[in-house]
Amino acid sequence: MTSKKQSLLREASHQITAGGSAGLVEICLMHPLDVVKTRFQIQRGKADPNNYKGLGDCFRTIFRAEGVYGFYKGILPPILAETPKRAVKFFTFEQYKKLLSFTLLSPGMALSVAGLGSGLTEALVVNPFEVVKVSLQANRDSFKVQPSSFAQARTIINTDGFGLRGLNKGLTSTLGRHGVFNMIYFGFYFNVKDAIPASQDPRLEFMRKFAIGLVSGTVSSCVNIPFDVAKSRIQGPQPVPGEIKYRSCFQTMALVYREEGYLALYKGLIPKIMRLGPGGAVMLLVYEYVSDWLQKNW
Repeated sequence: MTSKKQSLLREASHQITAGGSAGLVEICLMHPLDVVKTRFQIQRGKADPNNYKGLGDCFRTIFRAEGVYGFYKGILPPILAETPKRAVKFFTFEQYKKLLSFTLLSPGMALSVAGLGSGLTEALVVNPFEVVKVSLQANRDSFKVQPSSFAQARTIINTDGFGLRGLNKGLTSTLGRHGVFNMIYFGFYFNVKDAIPASQDPRLEFMRKFAIGLVSGTVSSCVNIPFDVAKSRIQGPQPVPGEIKYRSCFQTMALVYREEGYLALYKGLIPKIMRLGPGGAVMLLVYEYVSDWLQKNW
């Protein structure tokens, strides 16, 4: 029994360490695109006085007005969250996958359902960090004068508390965003990877996995972005201070659709794909390679 417990602990530690490493590498490489994505999602059409004309204009405006550090606004909450977040993501995926192997679900369907479960679990962990991150990313002041992550968190807690109007607002949108993303992300990646023969050449094998991960992250981003837009609107600044316009996930989607049209639900899609296409591939590759290394050396 002791040997079995040690084996389970060793397996869990491998998954948690590999998942945390994957998240840290991805966030450090791709965070500037997350800032740009959030800025597009919180602007309310051409009538918005802070409207960006396009992707290039957004990059130039942030750089001129806020400096290079403006692209790293809100990075501390995701860094603090990435190790537990990605650890939860990959660890729970492996555990749900193991549990679902005892059901009547086909192996391919079990992978997608395990991904959905891991995404919902991950969302519960990460949502408070997302609230702080989005509120910092929406701030257009210079990086030097904006509040720190901890000061912003204190302000949110003191003003609105820990509940669905405070540090956990937008929770249903975050559940939708992460659940849908991970269901497609894991289901697509592992099903397609198993269907395409592996290469004996390490470089070709790396490219095979990277390409599948890239497509997986891109497709997942395209499907889940309406939840992401709703999350940004709920967690970001409301149009009229003191008046809550965006209240819940589907209410916000319907409101954005009525006022700004269908395409408004896909705001920020290009920077999101630019981030989570290659970022999704990076995460899966780092996870797999770190996990393999740990199994051989630890």
